[in-house]
Amino acid sequence: MKFWFRLAVLSSCVVGAWAQPAAPQAEAPPPQSALDAVLFYQILLGELNARQGSPGSGFSILLDAARKTRDPALFQRAVDMALQARSGDAALQAAQSWKREIPTAIEANRYVLQILLALNRIEEAGKALAASIHELPLDEQPGAIASVPRLFGVVQDKQLAADVVEKALTQALNHPQTSASAWTTVGRMRRDAGQISRAVDAATKGHAADPKATGPLVLALSLMVSANSSLKPMVDAAMKTDVVPELRLGYARTLLTLQLSAEAVGQLMRLNAKHPDFAEGWLIHGLVLQENGQLPEAERRLEKYVDLIANSKTPEHQAGLAEALMALAQIAQKNGQLERANQWLARMPAGADPIKLASRQADLLAQQGRLDEARRVLAQIKPANAEQARRKVLTQSFWLREHREAQAAYTLVKAALDNKPDDTELLSELALICEKLKRVDEMEALLRQLMAKAPQDAHAFNALGYSLADRNIRLDEAQQLIEKAVQLSPQDAYIQDSLGWVTFRQGKHKEALAILQAAYKSRPDAEIAAHLGEVLWTTGQTREAGTIWREGLLLKADNETLVETLKRFNFKP
Repeated sequence: MKFWFRLAVLSSCVVGAWAQPAAPQAEAPPPQSALDAVLFYQILLGELNARQGSPGSGFSILLDAARKTRDPALFQRAVDMALQARSGDAALQAAQSWKREIPTAIEANRYVLQILLALNRIEEAGKALAASIHELPLDEQPGAIASVPRLFGVVQDKQLAADVVEKALTQALNHPQTSASAWTTVGRMRRDAGQISRAVDAATKGHAADPKATGPLVLALSLMVSANSSLKPMVDAAMKTDVVPELRLGYARTLLTLQLSAEAVGQLMRLNAKHPDFAEGWLIHGLVLQENGQLPEAERRLEKYVDLIANSKTPEHQAGLAEALMALAQIAQKNGQLERANQWLARMPAGADPIKLASRQADLLAQQGRLDEARRVLAQIKPANAEQARRKVLTQSFWLREHREAQAAYTLVKAALDNKPDDTELLSELALICEKLKRVDEMEALLRQLMAKAPQDAHAFNALGYSLADRNIRLDEAQQLIEKAVQLSPQDAYIQDSLGWVTFRQGKHKEALAILQAAYKSRPDAEIAAHLGEVLWTTGQTREAGTIWREGLLLKADNETLVETLKRFNFKP
């Protein structure tokens, strides 16, 4: 566009000189164009050749004009013309010529680097990267270095890309003003190449180079999610300083992913205190407290979020508003305030998820005994796309399963699987339905199918292992399955619950008690409470068992496992 604009201006000067009558002698003569007639026709000829199907000739003519004039716009047009003709070598030739003729042209560096990457000439791209970074002003280098992983993302060999980039950034890694950014980039590329230990080392070095830099800490958070806890002390120490609110929120989210709910709440409390106008902190804090059953505190924080974003129409805040209102409606419903719950739902923004909204409305109707109406609300959801149609089926099935209509759920999901036989979520849902219907052979076949399709999904291994343990059969196999799930997802409290339960079934009561106590501490849940209480009761700690069971009832009074356990032990809360 720059080239065409300049060409239009220069051409108008030439044409204008021909077309206009002689100006009165009192006026100054028009400015002389830098484009003489020969050059004008050379450029025009190059463009005509390109348009008439001879891009190679057009490129050569235009590149010659660029070299004669040393005009950046002409060089750029030559490069673009070669790229449009899908001639990478010609584009590289033009970009390198541009760089030779105008050594200070930063845009030429960018073209050379990107073309080399597109041609898969990775080693040469590394040299071009080193030169490009070195030629930038020092204060612009960190930003450019941060964009490198995106540029090299096109490289298939991630380990080679990481090696080349680390070599190219040697000078930046050793300069105090660029070291943190450079180590962050190296760490991101090592992480993406699967070289986790080297990525951890890079995050540590980047943080040591500049403890105030956010890049190494963000990298550390992404590595902690990959079950690498060696970085946690470093991040914990950084969080004792006044970090930006987005970083503290990111750490809280990471802790939640790692099932460290209490520590996450601590970070969120500090975030709310230090940055009371940072709306997202109140939203996440409220949702976490709701999940943990601390409803009055959750309600206050969610209402604070709603107040803070009352006048905002950004998509992010509208999505957050929908989440907050849904949670507030759920809290009101749990407190028996059904009218208040409906009032919260009535404030839902227009773009709210129709499936989540219908699900909450159905729950409200079900609590009032209006089950037929609830089913109709879910059935009348109008999905906007195939993904919403799939989620509608899953939502309907979950509701039917929870309301003891497992056969209807079975029919619904079976029909959906006829169209999508490889959908792992539908397969998983059908396995849960089969468990409800006591069709254990079919459930096991479905779970084994899931294990084959998604061998990194811990939940299929856990579900089958727990089912065997709960039926007190094939306990050695159950233990192997659950241990595989633990290996895949070591921080999951529900999988730890399964491990504790199979350990209890094997008669290892003391070991089972320790596992279940840790799981319940990590995630207070009615089903974990049922198992922990049973182990306590069996080991003679009946008072402690009663306390845990009562807590479980407060968390979810209608949990089937807990209700059945209390009935079996004839426990009256």
